[in-house]
Amino acid sequence: MHRLYPLETSDLETILEWRNAPSVRENMYTQNIITLEQHRSWWEKTRIKADVQYFLYKNGDVPFGVVAFTEIDKHQGHASWAFYADPDAPKGTGSWMELLALDFALIEIGLNKLYCEVLSYNVAVINKHKKFGFEIEGVFVDQFKNHSGYADIVRLAIFAPAWRKKRDKILEKLKKY
Repeated sequence: MHRLYPLETSDLETILEWRNAPSVRENMYTQNIITLEQHRSWWEKTRIKADVQYFLYKNGDVPFGVVAFTEIDKHQGHASWAFYADPDAPKGTGSWMELLALDFALIEIGLNKLYCEVLSYNVAVINKHKKFGFEIEGVFVDQFKNHSGYADIVRLAIFAPAWRKKRDKILEKLKKY
């Protein structure tokens, strides 16, 4: 069963291992290796914020990824979100995390809009978001500097009515995973 569980302090070492994997780091704003001490410090600050929620994605009893919501504004009806998975996670993991994230934000807590930012060279994730109904709201040109130069940041968003229209078709496709 595919589910999101509130992130616990006991999950930190597992998710840090995923977060420090080269294939994950290269698509994050913070691309350096994060120490366990830095990770614990981040968690102590993050877990008490009222506008932030982090979840561990599990398929059955096995954890495979992290889903994060930040800048949650229930009054205005929007939030930002992000996710990353264990680099060895099975096919379909990212799609299940996206479906569960959209359900949580746009159905369960009733937000109107969910948005995210993706580095422009992460074309696979941009395309995945588009398949789920996200639309590009804008591009921040040369906004991110990494080891190879500057990259654009693509901002995408989806609105609750669009998600309700697409959800059942996407769920049908995901049932094979």
